[in-house]
Amino acid sequence: MSKPAPNLTPSPAAPPSRARQTLLRRLADVVSLPSSRVNAFERAMTGDLLVDMLREAAPDERLRVARRLAPLSEIPTTLTRLLLRDLIEVAKPLLVDCASLSDCDLIDCIRYATVEHRHLVARRRDLKETVTEALAEGREPIVIDALLRNDLAVLSAAAIETIVAATRENPKFVPGLLRRAELRPSHAYAMFWWADADARRIILQRFAVSREILQDAAGDVFALAMEEGWQDPMSRKALQFIERRQRNRAALDRSRFESLDAAVEEAGGGLTRELAEEISYLSGLKPMTGAKIFTDPGGEPLAILCKATGLPKKNINLLWRGLRRPERGDGGEIAPTLERVLTIYDMIAVDRAQTVLRYWNWSLSSALTPALMKAIREGDERALDEFSVPERTAMLTLSKEFGR
Repeated sequence: MSKPAPNLTPSPAAPPSRARQTLLRRLADVVSLPSSRVNAFERAMTGDLLVDMLREAAPDERLRVARRLAPLSEIPTTLTRLLLRDLIEVAKPLLVDCASLSDCDLIDCIRYATVEHRHLVARRRDLKETVTEALAEGREPIVIDALLRNDLAVLSAAAIETIVAATRENPKFVPGLLRRAELRPSHAYAMFWWADADARRIILQRFAVSREILQDAAGDVFALAMEEGWQDPMSRKALQFIERRQRNRAALDRSRFESLDAAVEEAGGGLTRELAEEISYLSGLKPMTGAKIFTDPGGEPLAILCKATGLPKKNINLLWRGLRRPERGDGGEIAPTLERVLTIYDMIAVDRAQTVLRYWNWSLSSALTPALMKAIREGDERALDEFSVPERTAMLTLSKEFGR
């Protein structure tokens, strides 16, 4: 026997119950009493009763309770979480005005409420790292923008890495990230590759630091490593980053060119893949790093390459010509892009340019272990914690090159 069709006609709205409204207000008053008037168990019991009533209450009734509880320094957890998961209009008084919400309450709201809730959480004062990490996970533009603008929020390393990765699709986050004190060189150097010209200049000005203190600290270690025949791969990679000399003398001995300058001179007639690899080796770079530099559309890495290796400024023009890029504008003036690259060359010191170049080479090639290559291909950014800082930089930088 078939069941009768349900009655779809909405029942008329029942008039507001004065008893219910009064009881909700009284229960909220009890929850609001100071600890000298009500103990923790009485407060929790009252909170449970209030939660049960609020589940069936109208939105305006729940809103009145939320406003009543917002100034409190102690609210039962079950009551807090119910209201924080409620409509944004109900949750807003707590998210905006309640200073006593715990990190656990906020994370629960982040995970089970809406983007509007997360936006309000991101604007709260004194957010801790666990909360900002949870907020960043969703990569929601309105939430990330609020986080970056919130100077009183502390961004965790994982949150920064998540937002750095998000800047590939949302470059508008880059200026906000560059303002953050939590941003590290590894993050900035990865973001450099997809940042615009203004952001690139800021990255080079802020993060292209000298390695002088490292060179002083490790000055005697080079002799020790040489005595051992450079057998330890870990120390060899680190010392390659620290050492002052940029050009590769061993590569020059095997090269058909008598100098790096001669190789760049030939490249002015057309930069082939083989010639690009040769210039990379002579510059102390792996071919993957060289390829990233030569194919970069902005051109600033060419200035870094030339300055770091001691090449004269005119060699930028040779490489520019070899890449078949326009050197002059319609009016015969120097092309704006080339002029910007030449300005970068003048702006940065040799040692600082070497720091940038060494970091790129370190993170883009030396860090490419089989596990990392697999993660890049599969887009497994959830496994970031398993990799070192340069490995994570390589993952962020190269993921697009591997077809993501």
